[in-house]
Amino acid sequence: MATESTLTPLGTHAPDFALPDVTTGTTVRRDDVAAGRPLLVVFLCRHCPYVQHVKDELARLGRDYGDRAGIAGISSNDASAYPDDAPASLAEFARESAFTFPVLYDESQDAARAYGAVCTPDSFLFDRDQRLVYHGRLDQTRPRSGASATGADIRQALDAVLSGGAVTGDQHPALGCSIKWR
Repeated sequence: MATESTLTPLGTHAPDFALPDVTTGTTVRRDDVAAGRPLLVVFLCRHCPYVQHVKDELARLGRDYGDRAGIAGISSNDASAYPDDAPASLAEFARESAFTFPVLYDESQDAARAYGAVCTPDSFLFDRDQRLVYHGRLDQTRPRSGASATGADIRQALDAVLSGGAVTGDQHPALGCSIKWR
C-alpha cells in the first residue's frame, strides 16, 4: 500500500545525522555531506518498487548536481524484516545503480524520525543555511505508469536554490512504500 509523505514545514533546520556508509563502512555526517552547499537527503531502500522506478534518475541527480549540492541517500527500514534493505544488499544496490552519493544506513531509525520521513523515496532539500526549501516527490511519475522518471520537481527546486532564488511552485507530497518501522 502506497504511503504519502506529510509535508514538513518549510524553514525547518536540517536534522543532524552520523550514519555508516553502506559501501565503505565509514561514518558520514550531515555537515560532511553538505559542506556549505545545499543538501538533498533522499530516504530510500532497495525493495520498494517506487525507489526502483526512480533509481536511474537518482543516479543522474548525483551526476548532475553532486558537485554543487551535497546529496545523501538514507535507508531506515527494519532490515531484519526486509533483508533486501540490509547494509550489504544496499551496498550492492548503490554500486549497481551507479550512485555517486553516499547511501547511509539508519539502523536506529532516528534519522527518519528526526526528518519526519514516512515513505521511500522521500526527498528533503535544504539551502546553504540548512533550512528546508523543498520536501516531497521527485516528479509525477509512478511505477507501471509507462513514463520514465525525470526528477522534474526536485530538479526545479535544486536549480532555484543553486541560483540563489526561492523555490517556487507547488510542492507535492512524495508517494511510495512506507518506512518499515520496528
